[in-house]
Amino acid sequence: MDAYECIATKLDVREFGPKKVPAEVKLKVLEAARLTGSGVNRQHWKFILVQDKDNIRTLAADSTSGSWVGKADFAVIVLTDPKLGFAKIDAGRATQDMQLAAWNYGVVSGIYTGIAHERLRNDFAIPLTLEPTLVVGFGYPTRTTTGKKKNRKPLSEVAYLEKFGNAIDPKKLG
Repeated sequence: MDAYECIATKLDVREFGPKKVPAEVKLKVLEAARLTGSGVNRQHWKFILVQDKDNIRTLAADSTSGSWVGKADFAVIVLTDPKLGFAKIDAGRATQDMQLAAWNYGVVSGIYTGIAHERLRNDFAIPLTLEPTLVVGFGYPTRTTTGKKKNRKPLSEVAYLEKFGNAIDPKKLG
């Protein structure tokens, strides 16, 4: 899939069907995270792939806002170094790349940050030196997501030319 098309058509989804995601796709998702740029090329993040159904249920129980992940085929816990000022930006960058890689194979995803930190830390053996920053659930959709329009503000409401408030005129770009 073309990169722009992937971005333009990917929706956040929190409902997953029973179809299993192949191991090759899971590995591509993790490779996409690994290949993501990071602040000062620190590559500080770590990723825990959760695919066992009991562990997926535990992950859902260890959440304050992501109980829906219990229906995911697999999930990735994104860990970052909390001492780095750019840690959360890097987590977002890696997560977006994982989601786009998954979407390229028709796998949908959703993110949550509502984590019961101590329970998650204990249940998944997360060291104190790393922060569980977010969780991404992945799976095949329960219904078609292709052709659905994103509910986004128009470019004229979010982007400006040269100074805040200056409307972007496509004829003046060049």
